[in-house]
Amino acid sequence: MRYVWLVFLTLASVLIARLAWVRLHPTPASASSASVAPAPTPTQRVAYVVSNKRVPVRADSVVAFAMRQLGTNYCYAGSTPETGFDCSGFVNYVFARYKVPVPHSTALLINVGKGISRAEARRGDIVVFTGTATTSTTPGHAGIVISNPGQPLRFIHSSSARRESGVKISQVEGTDYERRFMQVRRVL
Repeated sequence: MRYVWLVFLTLASVLIARLAWVRLHPTPASASSASVAPAPTPTQRVAYVVSNKRVPVRADSVVAFAMRQLGTNYCYAGSTPETGFDCSGFVNYVFARYKVPVPHSTALLINVGKGISRAEARRGDIVVFTGTATTSTTPGHAGIVISNPGQPLRFIHSSSARRESGVKISQVEGTDYERRFMQVRRVL
């Protein structure tokens, strides 16, 4: 009976080692079919289109992706949904998804893109505010506009507020954000 158990444990060890090897060193045959395209046969021709044109990013896509982050935790200096976001990390994460470079720094966001009047703010623009101190005059908070011109200015952002911290939607008019408002920046 000892020999049966010895053979069983040896086979189990070989099987586990083989599975570990396949996971660490996948081959095209063991990789998922979604990630590996079949090799063309010698009679097939493969055409590649190369373009240096920048595909325009739609503001609606940016806003929709930002909205999918609603409820994500606030985390100082955070820049991923897994760790949480700070305000500029959230803006950076959303725009990076569409390969639009914006800094992970509210102080630098005030200079990105083109300045737009508050009345012209539209979906996908970046809105920048001062810090929370009443005497603050430097950028301290940012978000992404989700409203259209002519509507009350609403934005999505990652807030560190004691009540309801994390990614949420806020409005400028009639709130403390109105006092803190600095500028709208258009990057799309």
